[in-house]
Amino acid sequence: MQQTILVIEDDPDTTRILSSELKDAGFRVLTAPNAVSGLICARSEPLDLVILDLGLPDMHGSEVARRLRRTGQVPIVVLTAMDTLETKVALFEAGASDYLTKPFTPKELLARVRVQLRKQEPAGEVRVGALKLLLHQRLCLYGGHEVRLSPKEFELLALLAEVPGRVYSREVIVSEVWPEGAGSNVVEVHLANLRTKLRQAGAPELVRTARGVGYALRDPG
Repeated sequence: MQQTILVIEDDPDTTRILSSELKDAGFRVLTAPNAVSGLICARSEPLDLVILDLGLPDMHGSEVARRLRRTGQVPIVVLTAMDTLETKVALFEAGASDYLTKPFTPKELLARVRVQLRKQEPAGEVRVGALKLLLHQRLCLYGGHEVRLSPKEFELLALLAEVPGRVYSREVIVSEVWPEGAGSNVVEVHLANLRTKLRQAGAPELVRTARGVGYALRDPG
């Protein structure tokens, strides 16, 4: 089912860019140019996430976040030009789930959005052949036996397992698993550790490298 994101932003150029990027990523996008219309939309539409500009013309974004939080637990990603400790504390106290400091890249925004949406998913599991991932327990099993992974190794494997056979570029992996940023060889180091642990658990070469393109989990089918 297509997920719905509401963008509350008064700048039409920013709204257009965000809408385009989100739609290209497969989301249904609703937009509101001010706080009042955004709150009305939030009451009338089932939403999966709200992107909220802090500097709206008719109401401060933190107050909008408070009002949204009174009526539900929809994730709220705030866009702000301020990056002080006081601003961060005030945003989280108001009910924000995450925030992005302007200027930001669309890729960074999409990564934050996906992280928040993933947190809302019901408990579930992913199976790829003999590999089984219990997402909310953050448990990896191969052939019924636990494979002990670090948090980032688990997130990396869970990303590759979302669509077995799909090649994920290094840039996509970094944006999904390390939205806070990562060093130049962090993906390769974690992949090497992941491959070693899977091999020790009796798994074949599950993770393959598509040279010059990225990495994929082999599809047993």
